[in-house]
Amino acid sequence: MPDNKIHVYLMPGMAANSSIFSSLNLPQNQFETHKLDWFIPQKRMSLQDYAKQMLKQVHHENPVLLGVSFGGLLVQEMAKMVPYRKVILVSSVKCKSEMPRKMIFAKYTKAHKLLPTGMVTNIEVLARYAFGETVTKRLELYEKYLSIRDKKYMDWAIDQMVNWEQTKPLPNTVHIHGTLDNVFPISIVKNCIPVKNGKHAMIVYRTKWFNEHLPAIILEEGSSI
Repeated sequence: MPDNKIHVYLMPGMAANSSIFSSLNLPQNQFETHKLDWFIPQKRMSLQDYAKQMLKQVHHENPVLLGVSFGGLLVQEMAKMVPYRKVILVSSVKCKSEMPRKMIFAKYTKAHKLLPTGMVTNIEVLARYAFGETVTKRLELYEKYLSIRDKKYMDWAIDQMVNWEQTKPLPNTVHIHGTLDNVFPISIVKNCIPVKNGKHAMIVYRTKWFNEHLPAIILEEGSSI
């Protein structure tokens, strides 16, 4: 039988695992979701080479590629290598001009090289890197979602993010962004679907919004940037 479903590949944010999508439910008669997870990069591996490796886990033609935060950068690199239906970014950026000043500063001063990434086994430190939040409650959730606690991975991920060079959005890109995102402030993000009071980790805490709106966003023609 022909496969008429739309295949949606889900890439979590920095240091997070795919369980962040556990409450995401798209209509099964139309969509099939596939969760991707980070692996530890090889030494001096570029984001483009990492994307090429990740594409080995994509087994359907013209997929929808959805990425959260740093995962959004990765799915854009993946989309440059294969035909795709749509790229959906959540709490991410479409080009380097949307990067906050602190990341631009880090790029030119190499200040990010001084970050204490060896402390990523401390969940409070990891949450600040990954979600831009101080852990005051829901510690068990952070423990569950933030499982990539490898210094080599964190050094690589932060370096790839601050040095990302994309200058314009890819075709057929939809950008969903919280109005209270404190990692990538919405004030410097262009052409996005705003989620009122959404924070950087809204994929976890605003699942109802995504379950209600994501099917139409995927299906809608002409909604892309």
